[in-house]
Amino acid sequence: MAGADGKRTGTRKACCLVSEILEEAGLDREKARQLRRQVLEGIILLCRWQLERMGDAPGPRSGGGRKARPVKLD
Repeated sequence: MAGADGKRTGTRKACCLVSEILEEAGLDREKARQLRRQVLEGIILLCRWQLERMGDAPGPRSGGGRKARPVKLD
């Protein structure tokens, strides 16, 4: 359905509304792909860093060589 001003009236699908909001915000398909890639690369980097800290991953270890200290239990 189109109104007198050319805009749709009536019920609209949620996906169309989301697409319209993203378009108005200046987020196109290419920018969304770049952001998704950047987020995924950040997650990968975080996981690698955690694995290095745990000592499970091959590669340079950056912990300063500190050992665990014994703790007395009651």
